[in-house]
Amino acid sequence: MEKVEKIEDFYSNKFGWLPDNIKKELGHFNVFSLAPFAGENAKPVPYKQRDYFKITILEGNATVHYADKSVEVQKQALAFSNPQIPYNWEGVDKITGGYFCIFNQEFFRQFGSLNEYSVFKPGGTHVFELSDEQTKEVRRLYERMLEEINSNYQHKYDLLRTLVFELLHFAMKIQPSVLHEKQSANASQRIATLFTELLERQFPIGNTHQNINFRTASDYARQLNVHVNYLNRAIKETTGKTTTEIISERILQEAKVLLRHTDLAVSEIAYSLGYTEPTHFNNFFKKHTQLNPAKFRKV
Repeated sequence: MEKVEKIEDFYSNKFGWLPDNIKKELGHFNVFSLAPFAGENAKPVPYKQRDYFKITILEGNATVHYADKSVEVQKQALAFSNPQIPYNWEGVDKITGGYFCIFNQEFFRQFGSLNEYSVFKPGGTHVFELSDEQTKEVRRLYERMLEEINSNYQHKYDLLRTLVFELLHFAMKIQPSVLHEKQSANASQRIATLFTELLERQFPIGNTHQNINFRTASDYARQLNVHVNYLNRAIKETTGKTTTEIISERILQEAKVLLRHTDLAVSEIAYSLGYTEPTHFNNFFKKHTQLNPAKFRKV
């Protein structure tokens, strides 16, 4: 996998200049039309991790690959990407238009973590197919963004934050049954949430020098300062799965991503996922997929 693309790299690669607020290390926001980057002007989007957030409305037919998922856009869609999840677009030459905005966490620092919103969570929905009517509504939001960012209004960035939040809530309301499950603040759910956050914090694996630190239920219980039996009960109660099952599923998901989207050797992938012996990783992978890693990579 290529190195993480920083927001400075985005500007240098596409425009050859940096905005002043990036140079001053302030919160940053910008919005663009996709037209100059679409059709015959389109360039391949490599599979890699970025250090900034991006929300895109695209019109046309293309496929986005993120984590171990692939989603084909038939006509038009709203897509959310974040620093935790690498992604790339396939068939970008078929995109005919749209808009995108980019921003960093500092731009929303007074509003808490953006990762609390389901559209940016590792297990959430990141691509939303839009109807023609929904597309018109989203386009209007982007057109307002362009209008505001080019204005001299003193508080324009407050307005821009509001428009971004409108996009977030617009997407989350599309699938209320999936995205708005009732939350209970009991102890089991709290510990399950902490466990999930700790698990996801170890991913994605970006290079051969990075490896996960926690592989067992006991590792996580020790880090969370709870007894392993209590952690196991909390996870089973809230998810219906064992702690070990969830850890294994997440390691398997990352293994598939690394095998499909990087040139890392199987032994390097094994080490990064906490296996000191490649044979143990091979056995683990074959147990869950019926294929060894080398064969899976060729499928």
